[in-house]
Amino acid sequence: MKILVTGICGFVGSVLARTLREIDPALKILGIDNFIRPGSELNRMELKRRGIEVRHADLRNASDIDALPPADYLIDAAANPSVLAGVDGQTSSRQLLEHNLCGTVNLLEYCKAAKAGFILLSTSRVYAIEPLAQLPVRIANGAFEPDTARPLPPGISENGVAESFSVQPPLSLYGSSKLASELIALEYGATFGFPVWINRCGVLAGAGQFGRADQGIFAYWINAYLRRRPLKYIGFDGTGAQVRDALHPADIAPLLLKQIEKTSQSGVPRIVNVAGGSDRSMSLARLSEWCAQRFGPHEVAVDRTPRPFDIPWMVLDSALAAKTWDWKPRQTLTEILDEIAAHAERHCNWLETSSA
Repeated sequence: MKILVTGICGFVGSVLARTLREIDPALKILGIDNFIRPGSELNRMELKRRGIEVRHADLRNASDIDALPPADYLIDAAANPSVLAGVDGQTSSRQLLEHNLCGTVNLLEYCKAAKAGFILLSTSRVYAIEPLAQLPVRIANGAFEPDTARPLPPGISENGVAESFSVQPPLSLYGSSKLASELIALEYGATFGFPVWINRCGVLAGAGQFGRADQGIFAYWINAYLRRRPLKYIGFDGTGAQVRDALHPADIAPLLLKQIEKTSQSGVPRIVNVAGGSDRSMSLARLSEWCAQRFGPHEVAVDRTPRPFDIPWMVLDSALAAKTWDWKPRQTLTEILDEIAAHAERHCNWLETSSA
């Protein structure tokens, strides 16, 4: 079995490649990356040490992708993963779409030619932002939770957001680019006869994640707290009660292997949520408490100004993945946080190394 992994030198791509090789040493894994993110070179060296081939290629360039050898499956772990991408002044809207949407088309053309299966790692940000931003919530133990005494939007419960939740825009340019990629991937698979699986991921977290406030929030917060960097609770009255769930990307690998081994897609959901769920969720305020217990006190500032695209509570319900694939996360939230903290303690300059 030959597998092509895009974005292999990013946090998620590198963890998946290493974990897949650990589960099945017979897998032949080739990875591509454009190496534009700080920290990518560190992952490249580690992958090379494990015998995983890595090539330079930019998925925005069709000629780069067309020159790759055929594979049996392609796992797309490459993306600009920030919800603020295209509007934050760091990247343009055109750059975002070229990377997240046009790049997907180039990969699908590759799968069409090679008759390779396609697995897209998508995002919780494909879900409609307005009903999420207006979700009735209450604060319990320093964290928002859905107020079940009031009517909740269809497709959401105390267990999280299900696949049936609205994907009606506005979503953010990032979310729309990923939703469009999902639709195009399903169309390509149906038209040209190759399997397509889409996994909508919540917040992915673990040691070695590139730390930025708009992306790897758990890794960023722990590293910044340890180094006594300025931190802020932004919006939501400065409570820090906003909640996200966490999933270690290594826990996705067994699911991907099941999808790769599936010989028929008939009657099987193509799209599933893959996330840590409610029992692996935490607010920023609770994360600060965890950090204080491990590293000692550090003051967190307050900025009550609302931030674009922010929502009080985002937890994904992965019940469909559990039912369809007998999948569930393995690593607990405490294990994930401990792993990040231990890495932060060993790498004092990680924020400078990994962030632009």
